[in-house]
Amino acid sequence: MMPIQSRFFASLALAALLCPTVEAFSPTGRIASAQLRRHIGIGSPLSLPVLSTTANTDTDADDTANNDANNQCEVLLLDHLNINHEKGRHDALKAFYFDFLGCAVDPRKYENLVAGKKTLWANIGMHQFHLPEAEEAQVFEGMITLVYDDLEGLMERYNAYLDDDEKFAPLKETEFLVGVVDDMMIVTDPWGTQFCILPSDDPDEDRAAHVGAQPVMDGHEPSMGLTMEDLTVYVSDGENLEGIGRFYEYVLGAPTIKELSSDQSISVAMGERQTLTFQYHPDGSTRVTEVSHHDFSYDQKEGDIDASLPDYPSNHGPHISLYVTNLSKAYEMAEKLGVLYVNLRFSRRAYTQEEALDQCMFRLIDIIDPLDEKKEIILRLEHEVRSATTRDGKKYKSCPLLDVPN
Repeated sequence: MMPIQSRFFASLALAALLCPTVEAFSPTGRIASAQLRRHIGIGSPLSLPVLSTTANTDTDADDTANNDANNQCEVLLLDHLNINHEKGRHDALKAFYFDFLGCAVDPRKYENLVAGKKTLWANIGMHQFHLPEAEEAQVFEGMITLVYDDLEGLMERYNAYLDDDEKFAPLKETEFLVGVVDDMMIVTDPWGTQFCILPSDDPDEDRAAHVGAQPVMDGHEPSMGLTMEDLTVYVSDGENLEGIGRFYEYVLGAPTIKELSSDQSISVAMGERQTLTFQYHPDGSTRVTEVSHHDFSYDQKEGDIDASLPDYPSNHGPHISLYVTNLSKAYEMAEKLGVLYVNLRFSRRAYTQEEALDQCMFRLIDIIDPLDEKKEIILRLEHEVRSATTRDGKKYKSCPLLDVPN
């Protein structure tokens, strides 16, 4: 049998096909970004070099002062990405997220894993993938960057797949693909979503178990992966990147990181250890359709509709979930910008600020430049904005952080 590294590096041509052509996602650019992210460090309050993009008009002067004071990041962490998998393919879901990526099974959804149906949660360090089922799987239009101790374990698992290990049989005849360039691995999941996997310079610091962790089942090991370091969201060529940055600073108090941004992308701080990046799609002007991250439908039954409440469409597209230091403030800023949203797909629905405080969450979906008088939507990406604490100051039950702000 060919040695692990020799066989794995035979996938180099595949990796070249998988890597987007824009500089930010070239092997050199991607690794350099990761190294820079760690070099400049993230502390509390935020110590990253940031680029203030907040609206600076008379109307928004107070909001600017509030959000830009000391360049503090008011997002604590990016908690999870919710993306649908194909109904009836728990076998492929398990083979990819648990057997290959080595995510930890969340005990709160273990019964679904045993039953082979419904939603699964796959944990990686402090973060998660929420994986509900749908008639068709979603392909996330972007890149998910994960950090591991090293790439050796994944190389061994990939070679087991090549050797027809039955554990990985469900990945056969799917979109699953692996390639490596330099110290970066590019992985495509069974349905087409892409992952960038990087080795850690400091595994203990990257796992950050002293900061928080998702639950692990009794007798099980923690996740093989350490953290979800960055979530890159593709946007259509020419979209208003600076406007996206202003949105996050205005509504969520999340500043733009100048050193990680370019004329092709903009990176926003997600707490002390993560970034959310918006990147022009690698296909650029050759794309026939615009990049979309939402899937609207009015599928509620007529008898379930309360005519006194706003009529929102359900979104069956992916969503992200994040924790903020001040839910009331974030809600008020979202309300002022007119981007509040309720997804009838989920039972927890916050139509008012009081309901948001009761449920420790609210949602938004429209990303709008606060400086745009026309309030045109740049893109739609659903956010579940969570509070780390309940009304009485106790830690919210799902928050993975060990310590939370008062």
